[in-house]
Amino acid sequence: MDNGASSYRRFLDGDEHAIDEIMEELFFPLVFFINRYVQDVPASEDLAMDAVSELFVHPHRYNFKTSLKTYLFMLGKSRALNYCKHRRIIPMEALSEAIPAEQEDLEQKVLRDERKRKVNAALAQLPADMRTAVHLVFFEDLSYEEAARVMKKSRKQIDNLLYLAKKELRRILGEEGRQLL
Repeated sequence: MDNGASSYRRFLDGDEHAIDEIMEELFFPLVFFINRYVQDVPASEDLAMDAVSELFVHPHRYNFKTSLKTYLFMLGKSRALNYCKHRRIIPMEALSEAIPAEQEDLEQKVLRDERKRKVNAALAQLPADMRTAVHLVFFEDLSYEEAARVMKKSRKQIDNLLYLAKKELRRILGEEGRQLL
């Protein structure tokens, strides 16, 4: 998967429908990522739209050396941090997981929700860099290298952050954490 790069190339070649593909694939993950910083969904949507608009207004700034998703997440993070700085908001709170499947047994749903709540509470206790690394790698499926670019860290630092985050999550969650992680 090229994370939208081929669609963006088609846009640069004049295909206006490519914009829809980019928006469909990357907009909502970007909103979700930005919302972890600003904790305001309408503001997150505005900031995500601003980041995506950057692609179309200044096409020469994206050089295809990184994935389009990584580039958008870097733009989104920058805008989110600027927003937080100007609004004096403490960045990031809890992570949430994917939407549940439609047909589930009530007991399974309750157990899953309880596990999700415990994991989110444990994630909220992690330092900001660890939470961001966990989100980018495990929730957004970015590679360690792409996460490193977004966070402006080295690949080894991302590796260390994830190792420490897993270790800390196991400690926080105790015996139950061994089953969840």
